Amino acid sequence: MKRSLAREKALQAIFQFGKSEITPDEAIQYVLEDNEQHDPFLHSLVTGTYNNLQEIDEIIGNHLENWSFDRLGNVDRTILRIAVYEMKYLEDIPVKVSMDEAIELAKKFGDEKSSKFVNAVLSKVQQTVS
Repeated sequence: MKRSLAREKALQAIFQFGKSEITPDEAIQYVLEDNEQHDPFLHSLVTGTYNNLQEIDEIIGNHLENWSFDRLGNVDRTILRIAVYEMKYLEDIPVKVSMDEAIELAKKFGDEKSSKFVNAVLSKVQQTVS
């Protein structure tokens, strides 16, 4: 599975955390198609984000200007969670790549302002994690 697709699947899986009491493995199984195999990168994104959710949410909240964490849209929040996980915990992925991928997810799944918002927040996060 390409990493871009794994990020899309991770977005779908992590989105479910706030909606139901579901484990990361159940969330992954839910988003995989019948012919798709288990992907280590997808698993890392979902379980890593889940296991570090409190710290990730704190990082995001600390970098919001004139906005509260609770006001974030579900899609934007989930995209930011994945990107912050990558930026903080996956040293083999350049921060710029994580940011670019998050912006692309925001363009595809968010509203017309999501990509600019995600870019602005992650630009601030980048200064503290890199």
